[in-house]
Amino acid sequence: MQTVNPTAIPASPVIGTPSVRRRVIAMVYEAFLLVAVEALAVFLFIFATGNRQGPAFRAALMAFLFLVTAAYFVHAWSGSGFTLAMKTWRIKVVKVGVSKVPFRNAAIRYLLAWGWFAPALAVGALLDLHRVGEWTVVLLLGMLAWGMTAFLDKDRQFLHDRIAGTRLIELPKPAKK
Repeated sequence: MQTVNPTAIPASPVIGTPSVRRRVIAMVYEAFLLVAVEALAVFLFIFATGNRQGPAFRAALMAFLFLVTAAYFVHAWSGSGFTLAMKTWRIKVVKVGVSKVPFRNAAIRYLLAWGWFAPALAVGALLDLHRVGEWTVVLLLGMLAWGMTAFLDKDRQFLHDRIAGTRLIELPKPAKK
């Protein structure tokens, strides 16, 4: 159980919120880093299953990748509060009033963060899209729509952070040595 620490993160946004631009750049960097994590996961999955083909194999692989990605993000957010990309861009996930983001909130944040992609993936499937260009347009529009939710929030937090009870803060620059 997470203990409440009133000195951890103040209830008011005294600490700066990173700009939407900064957060999106961190997400792009995160995508590149995640490719390595996912490639290793695919290798391990194929090695463990003997490289079987077919719809069941593909569905199992997708489920495995979903869980690997969840483990990566939830572990980082509920541990240090940031992933490598977030640390590079000095962005941290926090929950007001506690010293660390509880596992439950980190897991909820992960599931809700699929709002960046899931609606667009559903629309693409309903429209039976096949061309890469069509999928790209649908995904970019979906991501743009989700990204706009930060501009509807008084604290400039994305919808998934608001619902999960978390927020992103900008960490100060490290002191020069």
